[in-house]
This record gives sequence, structure tokens and C-alpha cells, in this order.
Amino acid sequence: MTSTLQRLLGFGDWRETAVSQEAANRRNLRLLVQLRWLAVFGQVATILIVHFGLGIRLPLLWLLIAPVSLALVNLVSLPLTQRRDSISDHELMLALLADVAALTGQLFLTGGATNPFVGLYLLQVVLGAVLLRPSYAWSLIAITSVCFVCLGVFHLPLDLPPYQEGGVLSLYMAGGLICFLLMAVLLVLFMTRINENLRARDAYVADVRQQAAEQDHIVRMGLLASGAAHELGTPLASLSVILSDWRRMPLLKADADLSQDMDVMQAEVERCKAIVTGILMSAGEARGQAPSHTTLVRFLDEVVEGWTTRDIRVRVDVTPWTGPDPRIIADPALRQVFGVLFDNAVEAGARRIVVSPTVSDGKLQVAVRDNGPGFPATVLDRLGKPYNSTKDRPGAGLGLFLLANVMRSLGGSVEACNPAGGGGEVKLTLPIDVLAPEEIADDR
Repeated sequence: MTSTLQRLLGFGDWRETAVSQEAANRRNLRLLVQLRWLAVFGQVATILIVHFGLGIRLPLLWLLIAPVSLALVNLVSLPLTQRRDSISDHELMLALLADVAALTGQLFLTGGATNPFVGLYLLQVVLGAVLLRPSYAWSLIAITSVCFVCLGVFHLPLDLPPYQEGGVLSLYMAGGLICFLLMAVLLVLFMTRINENLRARDAYVADVRQQAAEQDHIVRMGLLASGAAHELGTPLASLSVILSDWRRMPLLKADADLSQDMDVMQAEVERCKAIVTGILMSAGEARGQAPSHTTLVRFLDEVVEGWTTRDIRVRVDVTPWTGPDPRIIADPALRQVFGVLFDNAVEAGARRIVVSPTVSDGKLQVAVRDNGPGFPATVLDRLGKPYNSTKDRPGAGLGLFLLANVMRSLGGSVEACNPAGGGGEVKLTLPIDVLAPEEIADDR
């Protein structure tokens, strides 16, 4: 079985993180729906004011067909954006053509090309240029141009009162001013939202690229670690054989101090062999030691017991947690995650480490707190970045970098802080289901 760490670290396919144009169209269609509601209310208000307030006779019922139709288009489009993850350029083009058709019908009934609101065609063109691919945008320009020409020939005349003709403050100029203000307001609203979407997309793309670069870095380190583990296997085996021979020699066994040193050396060799085996297992190369089913607390207890360091006390504190102990997969790679935290704490000068697990709302949170000097501000500011360390040696700072990528790939997060009581604390948060096999999740 491939380990959980390898499967979710990003050694797989990153294609799902690519920014989709159709997903962007979904957000743009939702924005277009919002603007269309403004247009519907504005059209209805304008028609009623002109007809009843200014006393200009309009084909009221025919004119109201356009906003009613646009409202129906909105009622169809809004559920579409909620049910589907992507919208094609073709569908977005149809949505804009619905607006063009409604505007054309209203202009046909109110003077055609002589109506000052004919400038609203330009608003449709601008929206198409921003939202659509160039081919669709040019098509929209052609369609609106044809509509403009046809309205110059085919239209119903607008019956204006004689006192509205001529003069600086004529009704035509007032209509042109209203059209300009309407276009300006809608464009500002629209472009502001589009710029927000673009900034969000750019930030997302930058984050994806950063993650891809980090994943490439991890892949290269994984290959180096796997190769190093293979190469270390032979000398460790040789050292183990030599130590076994020495321990059987009567002359060496007679020296109590030397015999004790050989026992320590043998234990350290066995620990190195276990680390090498764990690296190969994480890479999917070890066989016969598949991850086993266990419970969360038992797993943490085994991790603490397996991480043996003299003069360092590590304990699991479950007092804040009163819920059931969930069943999980004890993947050896996950042990290395906690080993990284313990090693970092010891290297920083800690002599006591407390592991506190809690489970709530389907999420697991494990707080690892030590009594060391805490994290420097530079480390907290760049948590999860490679080579982010105060240690002056090559390769320092990769532990938390790997840990942060593991948690992110699992759908979790890593937070670090310096508690008020002193020391340092790292909180690991992730969905509990990613640690459980499907059959265990079904049982729960």
C-alpha cells in the first residue's frame, strides 16, 4: 500500500489546480446576473416615469416584455451558476445576446437609432470585450452594429410633445445625459468587480505556481532521500554485523564500559536502520510492513514511545478531549511528521514536549508544545518556506517545509506560535477522514 504521505504529498497530478477559463466564466455570469437585475429595475422605472411622469405615450405593455424576459433569463441563469462548476464562452455569449435582443426591442418601439439610449449598445460591447474571447467579442460588435443599422431603417417613431423639441435642455439631451450616467455607473460597478476577480485569480495562480515549485522541490528531495537510503543500507548492515561479532568476543565482553558502549552503538545502528526502512516505505519501496489499523490515541502513544531520546520527556495529554477515540491508519510516514516536530523542538533546546489531540466537527487538531525558547519572529513570518531556519548549517529549515506541504496536501493547515506561558507550539489541523480507510469511515 502506498503511504498516505506519498499519496497526498503532491507526487501525483497537479492538473486539477490549473485555473480554468470556464470556471472564470461561471463567476462572470454570476456578476452579469447581478448587473442585469439592476438593468431590469432601471428599465421598469424609466418606462413608468416617462409614460406617467412626463406624459409621453409609450407602448407600455410591449416595452415591459423586455425587462420581464430579462428577469426570466436571470431566474434560469442563477441556478445554472450554482449547479455547475463551469460555464462555456458560448453560454456566456448567449447571455449577452439576450441583453442585446432586449435592448433592440425596446429601441425599436421608441424611435430606433434616434433614441439617445442607443448608446447602451456600447455597454454590451465593452462587457463582451472583457468577458469573452476575441472571436466572440468581434462577433458581438458585428451583431450590435447590424442592430444599430436596422434600427435606423426599421423602428416605430416616438411621439414627443412639441414643447420638448429644440433647446439646450431638450428631452433628447436629457436622455443622452441619463444614458451616459447609466453607462458610467454600470461600467464602474462592473469593472470594479472584474478587477477584484482578476486580483483574486492572480493571487490564486501565484499560489498554485508556488505550490508547484515546492512540490518539485519535494520530489527532488524524495528521490535523493530514497537513493541515500539505499546507499546507507549496506554500510549499516556491515556495522551491525561487526558489532554483533565484537559483542561475542570474550576480551571485549569482559570490559563492562566497552560492552555498554557497544550496546548503545547497536541500538543507534538499529535506529538508523529503522529510519532508512521508514524512508523506503514512504517511497513505496518497502514491502511486508503495511500500515496497520489502530486508534488515534494509541497511534500517538506509539509515536512517542518510538521516538526515544535520552533526557527528553514526551507525553500525550488527552485531558482536554472527552470524545471517542477514532480509528485511523497508522501509516509509518505519519510518524515521521511528528518526528520532525520533536527533533526541531529538541534542537531548539526543549526538554519537555506535550502532544494534545482534540477532535471536533470532523477535524483533528494536534497541538505539540515544548518548553524551549520559542520560535523567532523570522521563522513565524515565513512558516512553511524551505530553508527557513536559524540554524547555520546546510539543509536546515526543511523539516517544517515538508511538514507544511504534507498538511496542505491532506487538506489541513499548520500554525505556529509562542504561547504566553513560554516555549513554542505547533498546531496541526486536518480532516479526520483522510487518516481513516473507507471501511472504517463507513463503520463510524
